[in-house]
Amino acid sequence: MNKTSAVQTIGILTSGGDAPGMNAALRAVARTAWARGIDVKGIYRGYSGLLNDEIFDMEKEFTCDIISRGGTALFTARCEEFKQLEYQEKAAEILRSHNIDGLVVIGGDGSFRGAQKLSAQGINTVALPGTIDLDIACTEYTIGFDTAVNTAMQAIDKIRDSSTSHERCSIIEVMGRNAGYIALWCGIASGAEDILIPERFDGNRPKLENELIESILEKKALGKKHHLIINAEGVGHSYGMAKRIEQATGVETRASILGHMQRGGNPTAKDRVYASYMGALAVDLLCSGATNRVVGYRNGQYIDYDIEDALGMAKDVDQYEFEIAQILGR
Repeated sequence: MNKTSAVQTIGILTSGGDAPGMNAALRAVARTAWARGIDVKGIYRGYSGLLNDEIFDMEKEFTCDIISRGGTALFTARCEEFKQLEYQEKAAEILRSHNIDGLVVIGGDGSFRGAQKLSAQGINTVALPGTIDLDIACTEYTIGFDTAVNTAMQAIDKIRDSSTSHERCSIIEVMGRNAGYIALWCGIASGAEDILIPERFDGNRPKLENELIESILEKKALGKKHHLIINAEGVGHSYGMAKRIEQATGVETRASILGHMQRGGNPTAKDRVYASYMGALAVDLLCSGATNRVVGYRNGQYIDYDIEDALGMAKDVDQYEFEIAQILGR
């Protein structure tokens, strides 16, 4: 027991979509807590598992050899009922029954809201940004984004090799329902001719497809032998788009949807290291008595914000970066 710490037992859960690097984060939380003389309990399957009392005493063996693994060793789930006050109260009671007075939540903005609700119930909480979408405004880095981008980029490079050989147009759809960062980064890194992201899509699909058709025909007239379009999930309709583009241009067009492969795989060094520092900081914040905080990374520093303030921040793709991406594809 650490008598100087504001908490004596820390619980850890992962919630929402999985992201490479979550294991590195939970490992860092556990090992930092043990080094501070604090007990650690794992919670399986996020808030759903918490409500089902799926809580166990975490031992050091649990954290061995997980830093290099994708996914989350604690498993994850979504839990709509946790939005209701009665379930938030029940969760707080369950945590107290296990003597958990500090909780680290690893997930996206929905997970942050759950942590905020538990803080209101008297449980000290700190959240870590675990999402491949890079869509959390308070931080320049989210756990899993770097791995997801590299996984997608490697797949795109392979598809482009085949596309070039057959002189095709390829539409490759990457994850990002509401955020186009994976598409933007993959588009620049793979030398795509066109990048489609939800932040710059006005919903006028015929207009968008006409612009793509003009771009393909223009480059074809200049001798271009292939054409690569990176399409974010939030724009979508890749298969139908491919069919219509082929009909309009006479250029064989194939669509590929990368899907959940972007969530898996061994985390990159960046995701392992950044997640580890974030996990350690979460413990030290709890030890100091902080609650309702989210850890972020900005201007080269690991920082923390009030969850309410973090959720109130808006994030958009930088216009200059988007314009440069368009220039580089010409």
